[in-house]
Amino acid sequence: MCGIYGYFDRSGCGLAAQALAAMDTSLVHRGPDDSGVFEAKGVAIGNRRLSVIDLAGGHQPFVSDDGKIALVQNGEIFNHVELRTELQRQGVRFHTDHSDTEVLLRLYEREGLDFPARLNGMFAIAIVDARNPGPAALHLLRDRIGVKPLFVQDDGNRVLFGSEIKALLAAQPGRPTLDLPALQHYLAYNYVPPPFTLFAGVRHVMPGTVLSLTATGSTTRRWWSLAEQRPAAQQFSAWQDDFLALLDDAVRLRLRADVPFGAFLSGGVDSSTVVALMAKHVREPTRTFCIGFPDTRFDESPYAREAAQRFGTTHRERIVQPDMLDDWARVLWHCDQPHGDASFMPTREVSRLAVQDVKVVLTGDGGDELFAGYDKYASFMADPTLRDLPATDFARHYVEHTGLFGVEARAALFQPWLRHKLADVDSVRDVATPWFEQAGHFDRINQMLYLDMMLLLPGNNLVKPDRMGMAVSLEARTPFLDWRMMEFAFRAEGHTKLHCGDKKHWFKRAVEPLIGADLAHRKKQMFTVPIGEWFRGTRQQWLHDLLFAPNALGARLFDLAQVRKLFDDHVSGAANRTRELRALAALELWAQHFEPQLAD
Repeated sequence: MCGIYGYFDRSGCGLAAQALAAMDTSLVHRGPDDSGVFEAKGVAIGNRRLSVIDLAGGHQPFVSDDGKIALVQNGEIFNHVELRTELQRQGVRFHTDHSDTEVLLRLYEREGLDFPARLNGMFAIAIVDARNPGPAALHLLRDRIGVKPLFVQDDGNRVLFGSEIKALLAAQPGRPTLDLPALQHYLAYNYVPPPFTLFAGVRHVMPGTVLSLTATGSTTRRWWSLAEQRPAAQQFSAWQDDFLALLDDAVRLRLRADVPFGAFLSGGVDSSTVVALMAKHVREPTRTFCIGFPDTRFDESPYAREAAQRFGTTHRERIVQPDMLDDWARVLWHCDQPHGDASFMPTREVSRLAVQDVKVVLTGDGGDELFAGYDKYASFMADPTLRDLPATDFARHYVEHTGLFGVEARAALFQPWLRHKLADVDSVRDVATPWFEQAGHFDRINQMLYLDMMLLLPGNNLVKPDRMGMAVSLEARTPFLDWRMMEFAFRAEGHTKLHCGDKKHWFKRAVEPLIGADLAHRKKQMFTVPIGEWFRGTRQQWLHDLLFAPNALGARLFDLAQVRKLFDDHVSGAANRTRELRALAALELWAQHFEPQLAD
């Protein structure tokens, strides 16, 4: 687990040494153990390393024997042992004992850009290749579903890239410019959907793609697509056998580390299943971690203790005060962008607890998106007329149902100049529709899940364990997002996941013998804090001062009468505006740090 950064200049000019050093420093929390950089004419790649595999021999960048190829990665390749053995049988010589990053270099030397399909892991990779005459090329690759982040900024001549946006900002003077279409998308989705960011000119390298940069331009190629799966009818018993075997092997592979590891354990079905499978593969008790709250409505710690006792783990929990709003600004600094999701804050707290004992944790992330675990899926599909809508209408209804501000609400919120500026921006057509079109062969349930796999995961739900873990130099691994499990899940028909309102229908039945009926069928409890109640009580003045400060970003963008109505309706109890106010508050806290300017 690391942070990577660098630049590519098409004219062959270098980046100032202090700018490159600033990029490195901005990512030190992602890799406090080591640092390295490779520079050539007009290009550099750097790495901040959190040492997890081959602690002594894994220094990056890795450079080929002839000095013409250099490679850095952020992440882990879980099948590096098998790949190394295969390459050694073919006569490939290695210089490290078991570095997974050297395996990447040797694969690229032999197979070029076809090698990512061989990888089972989470990764963002940068490769400098100077084997051809003329200037070197730079290749940027991202894992299949975006577990590891990667951002680029291309001004037509110079390209900056980094694991976090703050690395790009560190390399250039001045204030960033707010991306107005991305702002609309944020208000529509409650997060900024990729490839957009709130920084003008900064975009995600999309999951499952490789971006190749040369002196003459850039090309993007998709090397993996979940949409290639074709659902087929199955019997439950066969599905159960395959599901458990795949997940068991995904967990086994993710236990490879040269440092202590453990797991987040909430007592929910996903984390309990992961911990149950971990217990099968380790000699010592698995170390598990959970935080709880004094308010029993939000406290999962009793269920976590039940699961820990069942699986014989060494369990640590901490009861924390739920009001974490004083830490919210720091959380958003780590995220680089605003998120209306309040669960980032408790995720940071459980990460801070775990890192006292371990350097790696396994999590249950991805299970809800693969197998329909959220209430929103059941509530949306409760209306049978939606199944028969044309694809475009279905997409629009789904986004409106699960998103934040609808079209009319956004129009009312914006000041007239901004409403006019964004008149041609459609947050369904421009963001969701292309993904729904790819998923046209899926049933309606799998279409919903596919959209969330492509947008919600890399845009929000995977940002959470990555950034909150990396904030304290803790690596999070996600067995449910093993590529084999993702493909398996989308070969299953939608009714196996959501049946008559029963979420994770087959999933829960499959794991019941493993974790017990109580844990398998426990009602899902969201990992969150009661911000809405605080906004009506102890934090009412705090929220008022944040939203209505004379220098607030919202004062330049929004009709403050509309913001006032949201505030007053919520405080009075006339309506629950928690989600809207939470998103607006996150935007203001983000703006206080990054100080975005508005384009002319």
